Amino acid sequence: MPSIRVIVQGVLGKMGQEVLFTVCRTDGMHVVGASDKNALTDSLNLPDGSGTVPLSTSLADVIDNADVVVDFSDAEGALTAIRTAPFRKVGVVIGSTGNPDSTFEEAKTVANENQVGILIAPNFALGAVLMIHLAREAARFFDYADLTEIHHEGKIDAPSGTSLAIAAAAAEGKGKDFIAPEAEKQLVPNTRGGESSGVVIHSARMPGRVAHHELIFGAVGQTLTLRHDSVNRESFMPGVTMAIRHVATTPGFVLGLDKIMGL
Repeated sequence: MPSIRVIVQGVLGKMGQEVLFTVCRTDGMHVVGASDKNALTDSLNLPDGSGTVPLSTSLADVIDNADVVVDFSDAEGALTAIRTAPFRKVGVVIGSTGNPDSTFEEAKTVANENQVGILIAPNFALGAVLMIHLAREAARFFDYADLTEIHHEGKIDAPSGTSLAIAAAAAEGKGKDFIAPEAEKQLVPNTRGGESSGVVIHSARMPGRVAHHELIFGAVGQTLTLRHDSVNRESFMPGVTMAIRHVATTPGFVLGLDKIMGL
């Protein structure tokens, strides 16, 4: 199979830089262009020293001759990728979070109409995806659930897309909402956190963290804790390369990395 030609959107961000480095050192893939809304030049030096590629603030300017666009920008950038790449028969991998349901619906329609692959995932760490799967399996045995997620201070959305996916999986597995007791008296407003399907979610933001999720199920006389920690951004890259290979060869829309992991 020919080498997969990849465009990185959001390339100047921390995740974009990690994707760029990973694709450059992965057999069977190479970077042919990049885009970022903060780009100030028209070219980008590749981290492996193999040369330069075109760089633009507009994805449309650099997408020619690509097979896959990998987006780690923001919700607006994700929508741009979905509205640009498939019409040129280019697959899309979306890692940006905070996407509304309308983006998922549009991605599904566009993927089917153009017979290209589009994959959107809230988390590309294989352990985090397994945690979501295990939450779904365990949920039916418990009535209470609290979820704490901790990310770096620069994360723009709260709660994280992964925590929402964990809560949704738990609610799906249970078949109904969990019990979320309200404090009779909150000495500090919102201390109990937010709530999704009865799963109480607490979000923390601070330097020194990447992505951490801990789900605690509660029942009479016992608790069950599921926890996943990404200590660096490299943890997401095996999932990203798996997604790139999938959308390069398989048309259709996929929501969640679990669908291609066989879970």
